[in-house]
Amino acid sequence: MGFFSRTMHAHPDLINNRDLMNKLFSDVYSALKEETEGKVSTVYPALERVEPSLFGMCLYGIDGEAYSVGDVDTDFSIMSISKPYIFALVCQAAGPQIARQTLGVNGTGMPFNSISAIEFSESKLTNPMVNSGAIATSSFTPGKTKEEKWQYIYRGLCGFAGKELSFNEEIYESARETNYRNRGIANLLYSYGRLGCDPETATDLYTRQCCLNINARDLAVMGATLADGGINPLTGDKVINNNICHYTLAVMITSGMYETSGEWLYETGLPAKSGIGGGIVAVSPGRCGLAAFSPRLDSAGNSIKAQKAIRALSRHLGMNLLVSDPYQDLSATTKE
Repeated sequence: MGFFSRTMHAHPDLINNRDLMNKLFSDVYSALKEETEGKVSTVYPALERVEPSLFGMCLYGIDGEAYSVGDVDTDFSIMSISKPYIFALVCQAAGPQIARQTLGVNGTGMPFNSISAIEFSESKLTNPMVNSGAIATSSFTPGKTKEEKWQYIYRGLCGFAGKELSFNEEIYESARETNYRNRGIANLLYSYGRLGCDPETATDLYTRQCCLNINARDLAVMGATLADGGINPLTGDKVINNNICHYTLAVMITSGMYETSGEWLYETGLPAKSGIGGGIVAVSPGRCGLAAFSPRLDSAGNSIKAQKAIRALSRHLGMNLLVSDPYQDLSATTKE
C-alpha cells in the first residue's frame, strides 16, 4: 500500500483534492476492512442480528464536498448518536445555561447506562451523552403532550440530517420490551425531581429517538451541520445557532465516547459521539463532519473499526484539534 507524504496532507485545500482524498479513503478502508475485532451489541435482541462485517466511512465538508467508501448507504439505528443533537435542540429552546443547570455537563467516567452515576452525583445530574442525562434531556423538549415533544425531536433530527428519517419499528419493539434499566433510570431521576415530564413519557421519547434509521452518509451531514455553526450543507437551513454548536461540541468532547472519552481525545482530538448501532460521528469545526459505521463494538459500546477509521482520517487530514501538523505514516494510525 502506498502512503502519503506529509507535504501532500498538509495542503490547506486537501479536502477539495479529489484524487488525493479518494486515495486516502481507499487506503484506510483497505487497511481496516478485514478486521474482525469486537462483537455486535446484545443490548437489544434486534441489534444482535445486524451483519457484523458491514463497514463504511464518509466525510462531508461544510462546502458540500463529500467522499465515501464502503457501506455508507446501509441503514442502521442511530441509537446514542441522537444524544448530542437532542441536547442541541434543548439548548436552543431553553438556553445553554439553563440546560447546563438542568442536565449537567460533567463526565461520569462510568458506563453509559450507569445508575450509580446518578446516586454518586450530589446534584443527581450527569450529562446528556449518557443514558440518564439523555433521558432527562428528552423529557425537557418543548411540547405539552408526548406527541408534541416527539414531533419536536423528530423534526429536529431530520433537520440535522437534511432529509426525512425513517423509523425502525423492529428495533423500537425490541427496545421497548427489554429497556428495564432505562425505565429504572427514569424513575430514579423522577424521584429526585430531575425530569421535565413523567418517567414513562421520558423513557419512550428517548427510546423512539434512538430507533430512527440513519446511515454513514447522513451522519457525516449531521456532523458537518455542527461543524458549520448549525447550517446544514445539504439544505442550507440554519438548524441551530452557532453558539449552541459550541456547547454541543463541548459535551461531545468530554463524554461522547462514554468512559473512554479521554482515550478518544488523547488519540483522535475531535468531538465525537458513538452509538451501539455501530456508528460514530466526529466533527472538525469549520471544516467537515466525519462518520464511520461498523457494528463490532468494544467493551464500552463504541465501534472498534469506526474509531480506527476516523482516527486515521483525522490525523492525516490535520483535523486533530491538539496537533499542529498531519501525521505521515498511515500504517501507524490504522494499527494503533
